[in-house]
Amino acid sequence: MGWAALGRRAGGGGRFSPILSLSLASLASSLILVVLCLLTSAITLATFIKAEDIFEEGKSDKEILDNLLLSTRYDKRLLPPVQGTLTVNVSVLLLSLASPDESSLKYEVEFLLQQQWYDPRLRYSNRSRYEFLNAIHHHNDIWLPDTYFIMHGDFKDPLIPVHFALRIYRNGTVNYLMRRHLILSCQGRLNIFPFDDPLCSFAIESISYEQTAITYVWKNDEDTLRKSPSLTTLNAYLIQNQTITCPIKASWRGNYSCLKVDLIFTRDRAFYFTTVFIPGVILVTSSFITFWLEWNAVPARVMIGVTTMLNFFTTSNGFRSTLPVVSNLTAMNVWDGVCMCFIYASLLEFVCVNYVGRKRPLHNVVYRPGENPVTQGDKKREPGGSQAPGSGAGPNEIVTCTNCGPNPCTHAANNGCAAEVRKKEPPHPIRVAKTIDVIARILFPAAYAIFLAFFFIHYKSVS
Repeated sequence: MGWAALGRRAGGGGRFSPILSLSLASLASSLILVVLCLLTSAITLATFIKAEDIFEEGKSDKEILDNLLLSTRYDKRLLPPVQGTLTVNVSVLLLSLASPDESSLKYEVEFLLQQQWYDPRLRYSNRSRYEFLNAIHHHNDIWLPDTYFIMHGDFKDPLIPVHFALRIYRNGTVNYLMRRHLILSCQGRLNIFPFDDPLCSFAIESISYEQTAITYVWKNDEDTLRKSPSLTTLNAYLIQNQTITCPIKASWRGNYSCLKVDLIFTRDRAFYFTTVFIPGVILVTSSFITFWLEWNAVPARVMIGVTTMLNFFTTSNGFRSTLPVVSNLTAMNVWDGVCMCFIYASLLEFVCVNYVGRKRPLHNVVYRPGENPVTQGDKKREPGGSQAPGSGAGPNEIVTCTNCGPNPCTHAANNGCAAEVRKKEPPHPIRVAKTIDVIARILFPAAYAIFLAFFFIHYKSVS
């Protein structure tokens, strides 16, 4: 009886055994999962402790950087994980300026370009004794902005900078400094050369990241460039500079952040005055000396005229070879052309004077210096003070009369003719030649002085 009842209980409870088995399996799985979580936490804690240990005092910056730049925690192909747009602060420090070639309108500029941004992946513990890490040897392992230069001209150094500095600070700020040496292509108003002020510009822009990803800003809102205390200039005169955001019309691509630098230079006008303008004035005024020489001083006047012309040609040609080659008219072309015209005109004036002075006089007129021309048949005054017949003012002078009839007649001036017309003798050629010289002494210097005043005032006001 007892065994039968026990058997019936065992048989009746058989339907609960699968449920019990499932409960035991679930409990075992939970225990295994808890054990795995504990192990994972232990491993993570051990890794964190090991990572923290690398920042302890006494560790080198190389060891710290090696840990920061592990491939498991840092990927240089990705932008720094910042909220919103990554801001890159930019500043420029001028080191040297040079203008070696006036003919090509190019200036050499050497400067330091500093870029600064925030990368939270590069933060390290404050327990390190380093204020910043020198990452110059990890240059190829760190994300850097792909900054390139536009509207600049040429690089004097290779595209990959040799001189640079890379620092990483405790809070994750990265400071990237590199030296650049550019040959800037400038824009000048060559129609008023050398009174123009060339404008040299260059800009920086990201080549692959649009403005939604990277934004360039000038550090501390600087509107001018910083200059090194040891700034050196070689025939370069910087009068103004500014740092601005690229205008839309000046930017190559409007959806990319761009910064622009404008450098405004002035030319060494003292150089042009001492080598071009003052020698030109001396040569032109030297050609005017011939007006004070005798009309028949052929060797002296020819030597002065030809010598000044050849000297001016030599001076202008030697300087013109260094000028910008343009098709339009420049101030230097105006200067050379007008000065050459004055020198050539003074030489032509001598030719005219010599030609007029050597002409044969009409009516046998004799030239007497300081007196009016008289005929060869005139006689001197008589001792009594009366003029001899035929003299210019005597009563017996032969004059032309219009009252003699249909044809004019000639007779003595004292014959009672009411309408007398004194016969006018032509001036002597020598006196005409001397008169031309006297006029040239006033006309040429006055005209040249007017040209000088107009030339310098006009181009100065235009510039």
